[in-house]
Amino acid sequence: MHIIFDKAELRFGERVALHPLSLQLSEPRIGVIGLNGSGKTSFARLVNGLAKPTNGRVTLDGMDTVADAKAVLAATGFIFQNPANQIILPLIRDDIAMGPKARGLKGKALDEAVEAVMDRFAIAELAERRPHELSGGQLQLAALAAVVVTEPKLILFDEPTNQLDLKNRALVMRAIAGLAQQAIVISHDLDLVSGFGRVLVFHEGRLAFDGDGAEAIARYRELAAC
Repeated sequence: MHIIFDKAELRFGERVALHPLSLQLSEPRIGVIGLNGSGKTSFARLVNGLAKPTNGRVTLDGMDTVADAKAVLAATGFIFQNPANQIILPLIRDDIAMGPKARGLKGKALDEAVEAVMDRFAIAELAERRPHELSGGQLQLAALAAVVVTEPKLILFDEPTNQLDLKNRALVMRAIAGLAQQAIVISHDLDLVSGFGRVLVFHEGRLAFDGDGAEAIARYRELAAC
């Protein structure tokens, strides 16, 4: 997707969460890093329309996040920092089926779509399992499957490897790398975004750096040391 920020700003009363930002994004993998409270989450919420710009505008493939909010939400998926918060049905299969079912898919077509996405992420054996029975990595993959099955063009990730052990972290990293969709990844896991072609560094509500992974991480370390 072609994402355009046109002097987009986000305020909460007198507090500026994100200062006016103008940039264009179209890369398949985009990392977003910065200290806590730097504006990363505000940026992501402006992308998918969960937050409306106080001033300026944001568009995705020409869709305005305010005027075309429903279309923007349909074109984007979001993976929570804690995926257990978005898996709401008792069984993993049912949760994955919820999105396409809401869009009118049913019967054999629904079953095939659910089975295909579970096979894609190698989680077919989790179909009849309950969320509390899964590891952190399995939960992330189940949440990702529930988003991918709705066929979004863009997926935003909020700290996808947070608190995962090495094995589960590797599972999630491979899943992100293999996505056909464009992905924006907010993370404190610098290794995760180090190979991305474009990484944004936010600091105190402003875009402090915009470049490749290695340079972005170096700039982030400088800011963190101040």
